[in-house]
Amino acid sequence: MLKRCFVPYYEAMKKYKGEWHLERKILFPGYVFMITDEVESLYLELKSIIGLTKLIGTGREVIPLKKEEVDFLTAFGKERQVVEMSTGILENGCVHITDGPLKGREAMIRKIDRHKRKASLEIPMFGRILETQAGLEIVEKR
Repeated sequence: MLKRCFVPYYEAMKKYKGEWHLERKILFPGYVFMITDEVESLYLELKSIIGLTKLIGTGREVIPLKKEEVDFLTAFGKERQVVEMSTGILENGCVHITDGPLKGREAMIRKIDRHKRKASLEIPMFGRILETQAGLEIVEKR
């Protein structure tokens, strides 16, 4: 019934004890992704779980991700569903990603925190815009 279940993560740097450490954080807190060919059977099983607050869908029907959402998750987090750190430069106030999963996706970046080495993102998912973060190190400012 259930082929695979996962929670996407992102890598980010965090400084403590005077050193930078690579950590993993949940990309979409509160969401669990499931892959199945039997949506209705899975839905009925999930409804019996105590503490499950809701399924994304309408009424009794679970709505699968759109092809572009699946393609995005596959490209963004790769097989392990971990969004790795990206690197970039700031040039005349504009960010240019030189390496990593944010390369070519600069339009999703809403804010950069250079001190925390993170980018705040807006990602279209589930028919709305989700706010999340990803690791980003700005290596040069021009």
